[in-house]
Amino acid sequence: MTATEAALRPPAGAGGRRLAWRPAEVVERMAETRRATTLVLDVPGWPGHLAGQHVDVRLTAEDGYQAQRSYSIASPPKAPRLALTVERLEGGEVSPWLAGEARPGDRFELRGPIGGYFTWSVAMSRPLMLVAGGSGVVPLMAMLRHRAASGDAGRAVHARLLYSARAVADIIYHQELQRLSVEPGGPEINLTLTRERPPDGWQGFDRRIDAPTLAAAGVAPEMDPDVYVCGPTPMVEAVANALVGLGYEPARIRTERFGPTGEG
Repeated sequence: MTATEAALRPPAGAGGRRLAWRPAEVVERMAETRRATTLVLDVPGWPGHLAGQHVDVRLTAEDGYQAQRSYSIASPPKAPRLALTVERLEGGEVSPWLAGEARPGDRFELRGPIGGYFTWSVAMSRPLMLVAGGSGVVPLMAMLRHRAASGDAGRAVHARLLYSARAVADIIYHQELQRLSVEPGGPEINLTLTRERPPDGWQGFDRRIDAPTLAAAGVAPEMDPDVYVCGPTPMVEAVANALVGLGYEPARIRTERFGPTGEG
């Protein structure tokens, strides 16, 4: 989840334990698109995470005012540092600072990891089908990075990503996705643009994700894949319904969504 409303109660970790706030220091920032930035963080005592989990981020102003939002973890499990990719949304309280202002040496608080439903591990072994809209690609990228870092075990998992973005300039992790796709045993990457006319030589789709797009770019339903869908609520609901209509097993379809009311 890229940005959601803060929970009213402290989230629970494994075994039901309450998660504590931890200090996080920015050690590197990388521009991904004109609106999205990856922050690499040093988080002392970080307990590790699963691909697909998220964290709560809390900012505190000099006058004591606090704001918090949730962001998906972009780094794979066992990575030496935690990475968050944040898309700047106008009028927010948290994302404009994280995506536009935070620099190495800056600090804030986070707690996590949070979430157990929308997670994936190479050990699950079934074919993997990922469908993303916009910044919904972030937790799915953690899954692809986990697959790549798992060596032969990862390459043995058949994987495809169908990713919808407004324009070429809005494709988060574009170069890394291209690199992964051409590596031996790499995932198949399918891109589609929804607002910009595709440039000359474009090899992807040029429409919103629909049933024909899913049929052309997805893992065949008879392969019984694990399916993960993340993005804006209308897109996620439409994709999930289309997948069921195409014959995918509903119990294998996991969704995570975000909407305008959840921004920070």
